[in-house]
Amino acid sequence: MITYEPFWRMLEKSGESTYTLIYKHHISSSTIDRLRKNKPVNTTTLNDLCRILNCDISDIVRYSPSDQDQKL
Repeated sequence: MITYEPFWRMLEKSGESTYTLIYKHHISSSTIDRLRKNKPVNTTTLNDLCRILNCDISDIVRYSPSDQDQKL
């Protein structure tokens, strides 16, 4: 399962907030909600977040195996 737990820690360290992401950087509130709920977001959004927070993808996304993962 993909989780965005690292994103929330990185956001706190960065001095940015969900408010600045929405109003300064034009990240939609629905995208913020998707991050909160660990729902899929596109790679363009992940790229934008890395650029805004000046971080690596591993600083905002983590993969953990889960029994809830879709069967392959």
